[in-house]
Amino acid sequence: MAWVTKDSTETYNQTPEPPREYTKAEKAANWWHYHWVAVVIGVAAVFFGGWIIKDTVFQTRPDVQIAYVGTHELPVDTVNALQNALTPFCQDENGDGKVVVQVATYNVDFDAENESTDAYYQMAGVTRLSAELASGGKTYIFLLEDPEGFEKSTGVLQYLDGTVDDDPETADPDWREMVYRWTDCPVLTGLELGSYDGYTLMDDATGTNQSVLEHLYVGRRGVWDEEQAENYAHCAALWDALTAGAVSTAAE
Repeated sequence: MAWVTKDSTETYNQTPEPPREYTKAEKAANWWHYHWVAVVIGVAAVFFGGWIIKDTVFQTRPDVQIAYVGTHELPVDTVNALQNALTPFCQDENGDGKVVVQVATYNVDFDAENESTDAYYQMAGVTRLSAELASGGKTYIFLLEDPEGFEKSTGVLQYLDGTVDDDPETADPDWREMVYRWTDCPVLTGLELGSYDGYTLMDDATGTNQSVLEHLYVGRRGVWDEEQAENYAHCAALWDALTAGAVSTAAE
């Protein structure tokens, strides 16, 4: 057997090769590989943080909020026209230099036997309305499609003479003495509201905004304590202005 040996005089170069210099693109790619998750989380946090700040700090707050409660949406043109027409009756209550009236929509069907009611929209509408009617809600004036169902379900309206039921659980309030028809109110019927173009976003119906509102009733939230009276004082003044000269025919 032959053996292969190295010459004892042979020498070896023990100097290691210098480390490789990576390009800027390679360094960036390597950094991104290990940190992309943190970057995505950081960007998301900044985005949602900015959205929350914008919503809480820079959002325009209404001085007066009016609630429409009905089974169908009002045309966008009708809502905008009504908000603009009511603005001269209001003042800058929050001191932001603007007078803003907001008409909020709550789609609720108080007819339990109506099988065509969309359960999802019903649940969403009831949830939102319940939250608004809870203590601290800003809405004082309501535009109602079904005032009888609204009062039976919520018990929040006061009588037209300003009195309220001290014991709503046992009392049998007459809703007809708590609301005016829209057409009972000369100020409301005299508003210049123009017309709407498209009752919904999916149709091309047209008509006058007064014709949309004329079947509604107007009522106001009951005030049971002095703190509530103070909170809704400016809205009470608006109610008096809008219902000036009104004669209730709801009991007919």
